[in-house]
Amino acid sequence: MQSEYNTSGCSLQIKNQKHLQNMEELLDIYKRIEDLRNKGVKMKDIADKTNMPASVLSSLYSSVLPTFARSVKKGMTAEEALDYALSQVNNVSKKRLLGNLTEMKEQLLELEPVTTGNQKEIPFVRMLTEEMNHSAQEVYNYSGIYISYSLSSSSDCLKMEPYLISASENNDYVQVTHMSAYNTTHRGIGLLNNHQNAYIIFNEREAPQLALFTIYLQLPMYDYPSMLKGLYLSLDYNRNPIARRIVFVKYSDSTSMDDFIELKGGLLTEEELTPEQKVYFEYTCRGGDYIKTCTVPSPHLNGDDLEREKKMLKL
Repeated sequence: MQSEYNTSGCSLQIKNQKHLQNMEELLDIYKRIEDLRNKGVKMKDIADKTNMPASVLSSLYSSVLPTFARSVKKGMTAEEALDYALSQVNNVSKKRLLGNLTEMKEQLLELEPVTTGNQKEIPFVRMLTEEMNHSAQEVYNYSGIYISYSLSSSSDCLKMEPYLISASENNDYVQVTHMSAYNTTHRGIGLLNNHQNAYIIFNEREAPQLALFTIYLQLPMYDYPSMLKGLYLSLDYNRNPIARRIVFVKYSDSTSMDDFIELKGGLLTEEELTPEQKVYFEYTCRGGDYIKTCTVPSPHLNGDDLEREKKMLKL
């Protein structure tokens, strides 16, 4: 009996050690992919290096790994957290993922961005790079976690989404992380100009698709504002351009990714709003607070088609 007990105890200890190792490797992989993306490495190149379909890598990076990290932070065991994270997607195999963790981590560590010095320089890109570097020195006034409020694209609800704004690890650009209302993450850049305007830009889709989401914010004439407001431009589900009001409300001064991934986005109906959120709803979700476009079925585009579009949008 004593021998059986010792064998069982050893097996449990080995199993727990394996779960701990898996958790550490998953978090290391998440941080490494994030680092590569911040250095400009494309998801396709990362997928090719790890012999993984791009769609699987996208789900892993934008949903599974951040959900796993958030769940572990909340006290779930590594196995519970991974099972929950994987239940949110339908294209990532637990067995295949765990079987390739060590190899995947090594492959990611081998991958480095390719730099070429013989490409023709584009003046506008050079200007953006300079602005990115300058903005990183000014972002301290606006760093932290914000909750954004805007009109939902899919319903007449108030869309609530967290943002994390901070200097990058190397302090060479402003890094912005966005958590959508459907709890997928996007990473982009921020540009600050003359303490009057800020721009946030990221891609809502995974490469090779490109769907730019651009936010134009007004910066108030005082330090450490608790609220920012502006407009955003993006594409709707049919890839038609839309413009809407948006409000950023300071949630915390923290720039910790661990604090950020504990938050969730969501859609709030008018009945669910707090008195404070009601103010944001009235500012962002009423008539005149957004501009929509739609595709007019026509072999050509002329003035008559523009009139048809305005009529279609009123329906």
